Amino acid sequence: MENFNRLNDLYFKKLLGDKNRKNLTLSFLNAILNKDEREYFTDITFLDKDNEPLTLDGKLSKLDIRADLNDGTQVDIEVQVCPFKFMAERSLYYWSKMYSEQLEKSAEYKKLKKAIAINLLAFDYLEDEQDWHNIYNLLNVKSHNKLTDHIEIHFLELPKFTLKDMRKIRTSEAWLAYFSGRYTKKELEEIAMTTPAIKEAVEFEDTFLQDKIERRAYEQREKAIRDYYSYMSAYKEEGLEQGLKQGLQQGLQQGLQQGKLEEKFRTATNLLKMGFDIETISKAVELSREKIQELSEKK
Repeated sequence: MENFNRLNDLYFKKLLGDKNRKNLTLSFLNAILNKDEREYFTDITFLDKDNEPLTLDGKLSKLDIRADLNDGTQVDIEVQVCPFKFMAERSLYYWSKMYSEQLEKSAEYKKLKKAIAINLLAFDYLEDEQDWHNIYNLLNVKSHNKLTDHIEIHFLELPKFTLKDMRKIRTSEAWLAYFSGRYTKKELEEIAMTTPAIKEAVEFEDTFLQDKIERRAYEQREKAIRDYYSYMSAYKEEGLEQGLKQGLQQGLQQGLQQGKLEEKFRTATNLLKMGFDIETISKAVELSREKIQELSEKK
């Protein structure tokens, strides 16, 4: 299938969020977290299974993979396809929930384990960074000494990724090459020769696309994403037209505010299908949370 989107949340969770393929998830995590043979994570337990986007209408609360690793480390892998300016705040919020929820099992702070958030982004987000992989910890602003190793947030930006030498490819690069969608099947086969996990991923992809039900669900999710871009583009164009008379910034804001109520409902409905939370949708389309809740219950 041409232009297959491997970051589609349905496909991504099937590939890396299934216990039957946890060896692929461990390969991805060990590579991204730069673990050597002495530190390899050897097992993983998936959490939040109720949030899997398995229904055709795409209802879900959060698009990610939550898991416990064999040493107790908590990990959250989130995929974001549409540009989102508050990605850092969103990641920190979900990291804090992941970290604090450990105390539901025990009230002793000494038993808290490291929590890692990994954000795989299909857009440029960190404007001041050139590398495709950036890691954030909690550091002293003067000495740069680390306060604790319990917090670790990764940003993987696909547009910044370039494979420099296919003959010396690292496993982390192999995974980014796979998800980037910029390499041909033949090139992926060459990568798979040195990275068995990619070979298995490609084979699973073929099986996934041959399943009519899975493929239909995938196509519906892709349509929801295209609709999102279309609506956002329409709002921007309306704002820009007004901006010719009243200034670009003021015009864009007015264009967003003057959208017809019916269009706002349609936009909110599509954002619900894509898994955005009610608070985010309410702010994006300027409808009350109660109205968004009504739309959600009608789906």
